[in-house]
Amino acid sequence: MSEILNVPEIFGSDVFNEATMRERLPEHTYSGWKNCIATGQQLPLDVANEIAEAMKLWAIEKGATHYTHWFQPMTGITAEKHDSFITPTGDGRVIMEFSGKELVRGEPDASSFPSGGLRATFEARGYTAWDPTACAFVRDGSLYIPTCFFSYNGESLDKKTPLLRSMDEVSREAVRILRLFGDRETKRVVANVGAEQEYFLLPKDLYAQREDLRLTGRTLFGAQPPKGQELDDHYFGTIRTRVASFMRDLDEQLWRLGIPSKTKHNEGAPCQHEMAPIYSDVNKACDDNQITMAIMKKCAAKHNLVCLLHEKPFAGVAGSGKHNNWSLSTDSGKNLFSPGKTPRQNAQFLVFLAAFIAGVDEYQDFLRCTVATANNDHRLGASEAPPAILSIFLGDELSAIIQSIIDGTNYTQPEKSMLRIGVDVLPAIPKDTTDRNRTSPLAFTGNKFEFRMLGSSQSIAGPNIALNTIMAEELGKFADVLEKAEDFDTTLQTLVCKTLTEHSRIIFGGNGYSEAWKEEAERRGLSNYPSAAEALPTYIQPKNIDLVTRHGIYTESEFHARYIIHLESYNKIVNIEARTMVDMAQHQILPAALHYTHALCDTVGAKGKIGAACKAESTMIADLSTHTDALYDAIYDLKKALTCVPKDPASAARYYHDIITAGMTSLRTEADILETLTDKAYWPYPTYSDLLFY
Repeated sequence: MSEILNVPEIFGSDVFNEATMRERLPEHTYSGWKNCIATGQQLPLDVANEIAEAMKLWAIEKGATHYTHWFQPMTGITAEKHDSFITPTGDGRVIMEFSGKELVRGEPDASSFPSGGLRATFEARGYTAWDPTACAFVRDGSLYIPTCFFSYNGESLDKKTPLLRSMDEVSREAVRILRLFGDRETKRVVANVGAEQEYFLLPKDLYAQREDLRLTGRTLFGAQPPKGQELDDHYFGTIRTRVASFMRDLDEQLWRLGIPSKTKHNEGAPCQHEMAPIYSDVNKACDDNQITMAIMKKCAAKHNLVCLLHEKPFAGVAGSGKHNNWSLSTDSGKNLFSPGKTPRQNAQFLVFLAAFIAGVDEYQDFLRCTVATANNDHRLGASEAPPAILSIFLGDELSAIIQSIIDGTNYTQPEKSMLRIGVDVLPAIPKDTTDRNRTSPLAFTGNKFEFRMLGSSQSIAGPNIALNTIMAEELGKFADVLEKAEDFDTTLQTLVCKTLTEHSRIIFGGNGYSEAWKEEAERRGLSNYPSAAEALPTYIQPKNIDLVTRHGIYTESEFHARYIIHLESYNKIVNIEARTMVDMAQHQILPAALHYTHALCDTVGAKGKIGAACKAESTMIADLSTHTDALYDAIYDLKKALTCVPKDPASAARYYHDIITAGMTSLRTEADILETLTDKAYWPYPTYSDLLFY
């Protein structure tokens, strides 16, 4: 019988959270820290020293011997360098020390992290600075201190710094709006996020036999199995015992780190699953999601499994995304996207709604670029993911309200109907007046917006930086107008009506997968960039640079660096995949097909000696020969194409998309046909049937 978990007792037990600080710090130290959080002022060194000492003692009690400044470089994953607490005493002994200076600042080598041109190759120095709004935690014998990462010249080299800047900006502009509606209490508005995480689990032994999975995270070859997800028998189905054990272990580890893992279930594809947390502020949500992805991989290994976070590990079945549920709330917990009960509250709600609609419409290219990756190209637009065209789904009732505002007509609320379940013991359930559109990239789901275009492996920082910044921009514009208004109500009515009228093109409630929507979106003037190679050049449009620099989210050089890094990442991923395909096709698939062909030829020779018919063997040999020749040609063509990649990153990205991925498709087509023709005993690695239905 498994041990019974006392969840309230273990939750956050490995986190140096506010409750622990209140318990272990002197009152003046705790108050000093709280004041710095509230005002954004620098932490005094004496306060930092006292926090560091308490943090060290607590961590040592938890078994920690080292500490690390844990940061999020622009690679999209996390980084850490571990230093021990030991300090020699001079007599052959050591003591455990940790100072305020070591807490608030570190100096890791920045030379091996991408900078996008922010520093020269020989400039290795980088700094980390403690983020006092994020809680330190103990994991695997080390004290983890969440930090920002920046260059010798003070430029941001990470994802956390611009995220914190964007949070401050949207808070400042939102508070301006709230003051206009008579709110004198709110001091800060918080961007909140809940990031649903999808993933695949595979047996470690099968994973190890596939070079493509090991090197790229996805299968580059694989014929479709006799059964995929046609029967919809995996979604919300019974969780396998082996997977349930992993999920239980995962939950416990996440709960100990204060990560509110709430939901777990099977997803649509075989071997696919999902974990969803409870909402938190976007800074914590981003940290938590990075921790979650790391623990998923480590926890899977304990259970002799491998966790795949790639957006499309298998062709022909659903890929994995990360739904980003974003909203704004006051520091007292009031959700600003919740419609109110009074006309004044609803007017405030409509201001925030109109600002969001306007921001997404004006900066749709910017948002698209935040999810533009080589991995996500395989997923966006497929049947399990939204299209690459940005649009907002509001539901029938809210769409009708907005249309009435645009038209200047009265809105009549539809009668709320009651949905009755055919079981007498169940109560009547109020039927919502709208459905949930699963094809929408951005859907309003009651009191938040669900951004569904994110890939499962990516950091949520980039998309939320964009959402926060465009919201700050539009709220600032509104505040500029309303603060000067002589007649507030009339100006407000005009402003909301004008905004919704000008930006209604971004609102769409139909089937986002249909060809008709692509044509309609083009008529509306919405952008459509099916691939990252097409989308990324729009990242550095003048209006985007102006947006992020005016709000202090990035300097122009910081923003351009992200663009270069995104391009380089795209190019490197496609290059690695293409080279892996060539290697597998040339050294595994081609020999396997030839060996099987040879065996068939031997059979024909043996049967010929006794005069037996060889129709089946002869036909199979002919088919195998045709496709092995085609495979050989495809290998040659792809190898040759890889020698002609342009040097310029933007030109290289288009070349990789237009030429290399086309060559990869041709190579895969021939390889997958050969898989269906070759005896499984000769095939060099596990097939889709082996992997998906282990």
